[in-house]
Amino acid sequence: MSPDLTADTLRLALPKGRMQAELFALLDAAGLGVRTGARAYRPTIAAGDFTAKILKPQNIIEMLAVGSRDVGFAGADWVTELGVDLVELLDTGLDPVRLVAAAPAALLEDGDLPRRALTIATEYPRITAGWVAARGLDATIIPSFGATEVFPPEDADLIVDNTATGATLAANGLEILDTLATSSTRLYANPGALKSPARRAAIDGLVMLLRSVLDARQRVMLEVNVAPDALEAVCALLPCMRQPTIATLHDAVGFAIKAAVPRAALPTLVPQVKVAGGSDVVISPIAQIVA
Repeated sequence: MSPDLTADTLRLALPKGRMQAELFALLDAAGLGVRTGARAYRPTIAAGDFTAKILKPQNIIEMLAVGSRDVGFAGADWVTELGVDLVELLDTGLDPVRLVAAAPAALLEDGDLPRRALTIATEYPRITAGWVAARGLDATIIPSFGATEVFPPEDADLIVDNTATGATLAANGLEILDTLATSSTRLYANPGALKSPARRAAIDGLVMLLRSVLDARQRVMLEVNVAPDALEAVCALLPCMRQPTIATLHDAVGFAIKAAVPRAALPTLVPQVKVAGGSDVVISPIAQIVA
């Protein structure tokens, strides 16, 4: 199926499952709030020209591949597993997981797998087969359809599965012995959709809005007053995006400096600003940043 490039709307696929809540919050923060209502699988988007449908993540990838959806959100692990030709537009960083091999401690010999025939349970047979070949293992891969961690030791020697914290694996007596890949929720496009100027413009606009929220989440607005003789010293400390904004205070007694700085820098930055002569420091959240 080829993309319908004559349609006026951008066909967006949204995921079911664990990644949905954070993703909907991201869209809402970008001004693209999702409203499901009674039509749970065909939501409306508060702004923009979209036709949206909620699908399972694996189905999103398949629909993007055949061209019935233009853009959609899915985990990078499933895109790799299904081996489809998609264009990655944006890594949201949401729902980060690792794809790992894990086994009962009793199976391991000096922390590694025994050199014998093994059985591996996984929802990722393609990725697992590549790992087996790279490790030179003698292994039979059996497919699982959820709850992969319960297979060992009776029904499989080890598993390949995704994990966020490793807690579920540990609770089932499994030790992580290798990391095959890392994954997160990402925005993908059908390559054909990007060939249409109108659709490409709509897709670029969507990416810009989502990135503006993701960038804003990493920064805060820092405002500080300084005397004239401390202006350059304080400005030199600020890891701003380009240059800080500077305004003259009332009666020209000093300056007000404003800069979007990394949130992670605050614990060291704020004390340094104070020592350099800053006063009346105000820190506030940022909704969106468009560079």
